Amino acid sequence: MSTSSSARRDLFSSIFSLAIIASALFVTQRFVLPLLWAVILCIATWPLYLRVLRACRGHTIAAAAATTLISALVFVTPLVLGVVQAAHQAPALALMVANANNAGIGAPQWLLHLPLAGAEIYDWWAATLGQPHGLAHLLQDGSIARLHSASEVLRTVGANALHRMIDVGFAFMALFFFYKDGLALRGQVSAIGDHLIGTGRWELYSTKIPTAVRATVNGLVLVGLAEGVLLGLSYELAGVPSAVLWAAATGVLAIIPFGAPLAFGAVALVLLLKGSTVAAICIVVWGTAVLFVADHFVRPTIIGNATALPFLAVLLGILGGVETLGLIGLFVGPVVMTLFVTLWHEEKLFGRERE
Repeated sequence: MSTSSSARRDLFSSIFSLAIIASALFVTQRFVLPLLWAVILCIATWPLYLRVLRACRGHTIAAAAATTLISALVFVTPLVLGVVQAAHQAPALALMVANANNAGIGAPQWLLHLPLAGAEIYDWWAATLGQPHGLAHLLQDGSIARLHSASEVLRTVGANALHRMIDVGFAFMALFFFYKDGLALRGQVSAIGDHLIGTGRWELYSTKIPTAVRATVNGLVLVGLAEGVLLGLSYELAGVPSAVLWAAATGVLAIIPFGAPLAFGAVALVLLLKGSTVAAICIVVWGTAVLFVADHFVRPTIIGNATALPFLAVLLGILGGVETLGLIGLFVGPVVMTLFVTLWHEEKLFGRERE
């Protein structure tokens, strides 16, 4: 066979393979996001699965079921608690949102006493939030403009929550199969990687991905939940209404960099509107202190030390991932930056060898 015929056959073979991959992604596009979450959870908890597998004496189905249950309890329990608390507060909250959207929210008089731009903030509030449907214009979301009653708010929020719960359920179902067939999948992926980029390079890069995922999960999720607990205790002491619900929201937002200030800032605003100025100031001070320690010491230490990434690379990976891919970018971004830094050091090493 001539060289040109061989090259043509390789080209057609590559096009055929890419067409199959593209078709599979097109058919399963609705489930790509839950599958990615399952992959991240599987990588993050794989050492736990291996321990459970040894305890189950090699019975993969029992070990996969047990580890999936443990993972669900760890990651879903806080979500369920937050949903339960939200359900208790949903009617009152929905009525408040609907009324605020329809009638407007009056600007509090204490804004006029703020230094520097107090009067400007008061005027802006009165011109936006203080007007009927001002909340809808501020958020620039057409769905909010159509919310005229508490039942409509509940129906919209409930539909979105049900959609998310279906995704969560599918992700944990996929997680079970990833555990069960994980050893075989890892061997198949390693064989493909060895074939495409060579054994040495594949071993170098494949070891970086699990480390980056586990470090990111520990540095973002676990630290974020810890922030939610610490700030939740302060909410309870300050007498914040629905303190558990606010704590759950803080824990979720704290996973995202700079998300926690939105939560404890909203809590402080609620306290200010109630007239509890001292409690609001204490919440802001305590929240700022917790956030400073977590974001400047704990998270960079956990993620940076495990992945050998500089702090700037960690920050760019997290923020860039969120900006580009949404919530799942929190975990994909640091992995990409880890691979990039690995490539950077590899190229430097190759450059020295060539010299």
